[in-house]
Amino acid sequence: MRAITIVLVSAAATLGVAACTQQGNPASEPVEQVASEPMDHSGPAIGEAIPANFLVRDVTGAERGLDDLAGENGLVLVFNRSADWCSYCQGQMVELREIQGDLEQRGYALATLSYDAPAILADFAEREDIDYAMLSDEGATMIDAFDLRDPQYAEGSFAYGVPRPTILVIGEDGIVQSKMVETDYRIRPEPADIVAAVDAL
Repeated sequence: MRAITIVLVSAAATLGVAACTQQGNPASEPVEQVASEPMDHSGPAIGEAIPANFLVRDVTGAERGLDDLAGENGLVLVFNRSADWCSYCQGQMVELREIQGDLEQRGYALATLSYDAPAILADFAEREDIDYAMLSDEGATMIDAFDLRDPQYAEGSFAYGVPRPTILVIGEDGIVQSKMVETDYRIRPEPADIVAAVDAL
C-alpha cells in the first residue's frame, strides 16, 4: 500500500468548509486559531503505530480497543472537538454517515472520538441516526497519547482537552496509513475526500 499525508491549513482550504459555532459557551472564550500556528501536536506520523494502550468508551460506556473497532483492513478514526457544542463537528459527524458504507466495502470501520461523555454522544447519535462508533475520551487521555491536544486552550477553558480536528486511517495492525490534520477548526474534508484517501493507499 502507498501511504499519503494530507495536512490541511486555512491558507489552503480546498477540501470544503462547514459552519461552526461554540454554542452555549461564553462569548468571551477565545475560539479563533491562527493559520500560521506551528503544527505541533499533529499526532503519529504515517508508518508509526498508534498508542499501544488505545482504549476508549463507546456510547454505552463500554470499553473499546482497536481489535473490536477495526474492520478487516482497519479503522478510519475521526478526532473532533465536541458533539455537544461545536457545530462544525456536529455537521461533520452527520456527513460521515454518507461514507460509512463506502468505507465498510473497503474493509474499514468508521469511528469518531472526542472528549465528550458517553451520554452526550449517545444523545447525539440517537438524534442524528448515527450507527457508526462514537467514542468518548473523557479527560483526554487518549487525545494526549496520540499527541493531538489543541495547545491553545488552557486549563479552565470549556475547550481544554479538545484535539486538533484530525482523521487517521489506521491499519488493522495499528499502523497509521494516512492522516489529515488541520490547524483551523473550521476546515473539514469532504466525505468523498476521505474515501479517496483510503483508495489511494
